[in-house]
Amino acid sequence: MRNTVFISGTPCTGKTTVSEVLASSLNCKLIKINDLAIENDFVLGIDDEKGYKIIDIDALEGKVSQIIESSDELIIFEGHLAHLCNGADKIIVLRVRPEILRERLEARNYSEAKIRENLEAEAMGVCTAEAYDIYGESVCEIDASDLTVDEIVELLTDVVDGKTDFPVGEIDFMDWLI
Repeated sequence: MRNTVFISGTPCTGKTTVSEVLASSLNCKLIKINDLAIENDFVLGIDDEKGYKIIDIDALEGKVSQIIESSDELIIFEGHLAHLCNGADKIIVLRVRPEILRERLEARNYSEAKIRENLEAEAMGVCTAEAYDIYGESVCEIDASDLTVDEIVELLTDVVDGKTDFPVGEIDFMDWLI
C-alpha cells in the first residue's frame, strides 16, 4: 500500500533536519519540494519586494502527483510548499514558538522583514490553515519547540504508523502577536 507523507511548516521549524532522519530511519525516499521545483524549472520569478522565488504551484503539484502515482513505496515530501499540493496520505505541520523561530531565522541571516513575515505566519498558523483548507481533519500539527530531533522523529514515526494523531487546534501562538 502506498503511503505518502508531506512535512511542512514555516522556514526554520526543523522540517529538513527531521525529514532526513525520519526518511533514513524508515528507509524510504525523501523529496525536498523546493529542490523539486527548482530542478523542474517551476520558478516563475523572484518577488521584487520580498526576494523569494515564486513557484508555479500547479506545475509542482502535477509533478508531485506523477511521482506519487509511479510509486508504491513510502515517500516523504518535505518543504514549506508541500502542504499546498494534493496527494498526501498524511500531512504533518511542524510548529515552533516565535521566540525560538526568531533565533533560528537570525542565525540564517534572514532580513528583518523576512523574519517578521515568518514570525507572523507562524504565530497565525498559516501553514496549518492552508493545509487544513486542503486536507481538513487529516492534518497533524506538532509543536517542536522543546523537542529534540530524535523526539520529533519518534512522534512522526508514530503518526506515519497510525499510532497517534496531533489534531489541528492544540497549538496557539497568537499571543505573540498581541
